[in-house]
Amino acid sequence: MSNDGVNAGRRRFLVAATSVVGAAGAVGAAVPFVGSWFPSAKAKAAGAPVKVNISKIEPGQQMVAEWRGQPVFILRRTEETLKNLTGLEGTVADPASQASEQPAYVDPKHRAIKPEILVVVGLCTHLGCAPSFRPEVAPADLGADWMGGYFCPCHGSKYDLAGRVYKAQPAPLNLPVPPHSYESDDVIVIGVDQENA
Repeated sequence: MSNDGVNAGRRRFLVAATSVVGAAGAVGAAVPFVGSWFPSAKAKAAGAPVKVNISKIEPGQQMVAEWRGQPVFILRRTEETLKNLTGLEGTVADPASQASEQPAYVDPKHRAIKPEILVVVGLCTHLGCAPSFRPEVAPADLGADWMGGYFCPCHGSKYDLAGRVYKAQPAPLNLPVPPHSYESDDVIVIGVDQENA
């Protein structure tokens, strides 16, 4: 066989160009495949655990984290607050949270793993408004018996500083306690049960 009329330079160019296009196609197919191994932002928002550093929260202060697109209130309660909770058991609708959402490993009295740290979903159980954090005692607008808590501005539901709803309120249930655990004294993982941590 004779190679008369064959342009060797053109052949090398065509082989190289075909190889480059084939390699680009392989990379183009591999990128979405490898990318599918990692959860999307939508999947993370749907339930991925969230780590929160609580080391800077002073007693009596609250911070707000986000988990599953919902606000989560994290409150460092004072000794006085914890004492006041006991005196409110007769004024709240579900003092032991028997009808309200909370994990079994949470102490029903304080609604927390550690009494001084409250972790609740910050959405009113009536229509889903975000309650305001009102830690002051006996403000003029909430009355002399107010010992601090959460007040929903939409329809007036009141919760104590354990997230327990007062009797005769529009809200039917206590604020939910999400699954959570402690990675260390200063880091809470919201979305991972204490029992599975």
